[in-house]
Amino acid sequence: MAAVTIPEPTLRPAPGPAARLHWAVADGLTVTKRNLIAYSRTPALLVFAVIQPVMFVLLFRYVFGGAIKVDVPGGYVSYLTPGIIGQSAAFASFGTAVGLAREIQKGVVDRYRSMPMARSAVLVGRLVADTLRMIITVLVLLGVSVAVGFRFHSGAWQAVAMVALAVGFGVSICAVSAFIGFAIRDEESVASFGLIWLFPLTFVSAAFVPVQSMPSWLQVFADNQPVTIVIDEMRALALGGPLATHGWESAVCVLGTFAVFLPLAVRAYRRA
Repeated sequence: MAAVTIPEPTLRPAPGPAARLHWAVADGLTVTKRNLIAYSRTPALLVFAVIQPVMFVLLFRYVFGGAIKVDVPGGYVSYLTPGIIGQSAAFASFGTAVGLAREIQKGVVDRYRSMPMARSAVLVGRLVADTLRMIITVLVLLGVSVAVGFRFHSGAWQAVAMVALAVGFGVSICAVSAFIGFAIRDEESVASFGLIWLFPLTFVSAAFVPVQSMPSWLQVFADNQPVTIVIDEMRALALGGPLATHGWESAVCVLGTFAVFLPLAVRAYRRA
């Protein structure tokens, strides 16, 4: 009886850096598409994300605006709009943490792990989809603000730079929220914790009232925290103030948050 010869398996060379980057980008875009389809099939998620900041604009503009005196061109609505946009960009990250925690609880992340896909795709896909949602929210909010009296007092590029800074700030907070979602993993706990750390940062800042109106001991925190720094720069871009005052500090806040929390989010994802 003739012996059967089994050929030895051929080992394929490991893909190079360019191929790995190509597949990581392709996988990230696929997960982004999946998240966008989820938004399209549940439009209430996008509608509610827009309604809340619009309500803040109308309430502060017509209920509290007459009692808050500010010395800026255009009055309180000009002071308020950059603050509301910055706050809304930060609050938009709330959905990142909740969405990731929900996917962990439902086993979606486990299914991703079983697939031959880039590990970074889950995080990248979520961040890109939430960035697009954030851009829509900011543009709608800006349109409502213009309708109630807000006007840019600088050039067109400053207006674009203000929106870009708001979105960049929001995405950096999304990196923080991604870490929280992967680390806590429970949807209800993530939802509760998101309110605990976001509310003090956004309300104890220059978003709605001048810092000088706060008690002296609170001004130290409000003056030197990231939300105030970024919103002051946004306000300078909108109203024509000195851009160098908080320009480099805003860049440090946004890039520094990315540099710290993006690796932490990736590490928490691997351990989730």
